[in-house]
Amino acid sequence: MHEMSLCEGIRSVIEGATDRKVTRVRLEIGRFAGVEKNALEFAFDVVMRGSVAEGADLVFIDLPGHALCYDCVKEVEIMNRLDPCPTCGGGRLMPQGGDEMRIKDLEVI
Repeated sequence: MHEMSLCEGIRSVIEGATDRKVTRVRLEIGRFAGVEKNALEFAFDVVMRGSVAEGADLVFIDLPGHALCYDCVKEVEIMNRLDPCPTCGGGRLMPQGGDEMRIKDLEVI
């Protein structure tokens, strides 16, 4: 379960950012990041025990997938990596985003 190691990384970032009580963590997760959100929520609860983020709410912000279409030379939003261009129907797309995961912000008290 790579979600556990993702949460260990999140904990490390949180501990490096603050020593105050964290009540909410907002994560931006791209459509193609390959993250199982239910597993991430479970791992988050386990990994955050004993840390400043123990009991914190985990909020997901979904980011769309983007690709550059070589046929119409536009950056477009795509639902799946192998989708055709929604603008021109072309099939020569280079993914440009949607595989990221990052901490957007922390709510602390």
